[in-house]
Amino acid sequence: MISRRAVLIGGLSGLGAFAAAGGTGYALVEHDVLPGRVRLAKALGRCGDVPAPPAASTAVRQVTWRSAHRRTDVTATVVLPAAHTSLRGLPVAVALHGSGGDGASAVRSLALDHYLPDAVARGGVPPFAIVAVDGGPDGYWHARADGDDPIGMIVDELLPRLRGQGARTARIGAIGWSMGGYGALVLARRLGAGRTAAVVASSPALFASYEDARRTNARSFDGAADFARNDVFHDLDALKGVPIRVDCGTSDPFAPMVRKLRGRIHPEGSMGGGCHDGGFWRPRLRAQLAFLGHHLAGT
Repeated sequence: MISRRAVLIGGLSGLGAFAAAGGTGYALVEHDVLPGRVRLAKALGRCGDVPAPPAASTAVRQVTWRSAHRRTDVTATVVLPAAHTSLRGLPVAVALHGSGGDGASAVRSLALDHYLPDAVARGGVPPFAIVAVDGGPDGYWHARADGDDPIGMIVDELLPRLRGQGARTARIGAIGWSMGGYGALVLARRLGAGRTAAVVASSPALFASYEDARRTNARSFDGAADFARNDVFHDLDALKGVPIRVDCGTSDPFAPMVRKLRGRIHPEGSMGGGCHDGGFWRPRLRAQLAFLGHHLAGT
């Protein structure tokens, strides 16, 4: 029998009809069978609040150029450890933003300019730079039929620019959230173990099928063939030898597919309480940055 609290919350979140059916609908939502899981999780307080960032901070700098691969102007937002004034001698982790965002918004919303210097100064993490770059608001970090190629932009344009400023780019790290978490896996697959020191996929946007992807974001893939070419499950062997961390909230709509991925590749990280938001992502940054920093230290 469903509790009075769940009934009240079900009514407030538009799920009262399920509760009225003797709790059956509530149970189905709980097990990802019916839509509404995220609304239910928020109503039950399972998503958590976005924590304030650490007090430590560092200035960010931006570099803009005309991208041949993206056919538009692209900006990279560079976050340095507080004790460093340039990229010279530093390894690099490329940060890939989520849907609707850009490089600057990823740094701002996740407070990367606070968490990175804190990780280095107080967490014992070897210093490295985070470079968050624009990949398009809904391009899903892969080459598109219209010629937009954000991964090609990273490999052929961003990394050479960083190397020209003295950064160590022979092997890089990658971190991304949601669409960017998927993109970080795509980038690692493109570079392989030889050039990928470590990758963090935080709540990666993974889909069971092209139809599933299209229902979520109509512009995520050009068609079924494009989805099949870029499905990370299609060629998991390409990730062999790459240190990978994957985290996802149990109330995240992508949780079922992330569980499937974790079961296939057995990465570090975990499934934990939380949703698809900053309340889940920020608290895991310290561990994720430590994962990247320690793997990048030997590059």
